[in-house]
Amino acid sequence: MTSDRPRRTRTPLEIDTAASGAMLKRERVREAILELIEARRPGDAIPSERVLCAELGVSRPTLRAAVDELVVAGLLVREHGRGMFVAAEKITQELVSDRNAFSLPQAGGVWTSRLLELRTLPAGARVGRRLRISPAAEIHYVARLRLVDGTPMAIEHLHVRADLVPGLTSEELEQGDLYEHLRDRHGIQVSEAVQSIEPTVVTRAEADLLDVPEFSPALLFERLTTDTRGRPVEYVHSLYRGDRYRIVSRLALGPRADPPATPGAAGAPDGHHPGIPPGDFTSGDPVTFSTRGVVQQGV
Repeated sequence: MTSDRPRRTRTPLEIDTAASGAMLKRERVREAILELIEARRPGDAIPSERVLCAELGVSRPTLRAAVDELVVAGLLVREHGRGMFVAAEKITQELVSDRNAFSLPQAGGVWTSRLLELRTLPAGARVGRRLRISPAAEIHYVARLRLVDGTPMAIEHLHVRADLVPGLTSEELEQGDLYEHLRDRHGIQVSEAVQSIEPTVVTRAEADLLDVPEFSPALLFERLTTDTRGRPVEYVHSLYRGDRYRIVSRLALGPRADPPATPGAAGAPDGHHPGIPPGDFTSGDPVTFSTRGVVQQGV
């Protein structure tokens, strides 16, 4: 379902200042609350909305929108009359192939980008830890809207080390493949990425950008990319429309061609693969797979 809101035509390199200002403010609030969450254990309380508004210098609606997002994501729990608490840790299932990697073909359609924000600012504690740099070290913060055949499909928040890519331009972020620009213009060859995917819903601001109703389903991607020297280059979290984008994986569940493992060797008899009932495959053989993004046709 699509919204009847009129769309405003923008020039390719025009930054939507209203959207970018709200996006950056919410991003900063989100990062600050995530920092509080990571410093605590499940069940620990975080400061009240009133205290957080004063400490972060934001309005109650802005803070509440960020908190609502983290509650929906399962990172915070609200208890009426008691406050907000760190949620229980999530169960993580890692799929790896026999080469400890997976293939990720590009999704279909013509992908373009519209820049919402490009600023150079301090990394902060949370992003600094992920990129293995000082909290005071500079990063390029980028917010961009990703479109497929002209239709909004995803919102990306990129945090790129400024010391590795000092001259990053808006042109590189809107035209062509960013990793190709990093290689050809900056001498950075990306090598590996660790990515997680979780279900979530969109906030009102995100709904306006993606042209979907508020609280529509979405997929939250988080990715840390390193180069051939093992240096973290970028930390990204992206929100993809759940009504138009899905992930398709091909799993190879048969036995390996290698000789059978010695009885008693380490395995994972009680392991669980997503979508496969526990106990269906107990041989300990690896699950090999490839995955691809699929953009579904609009209704």
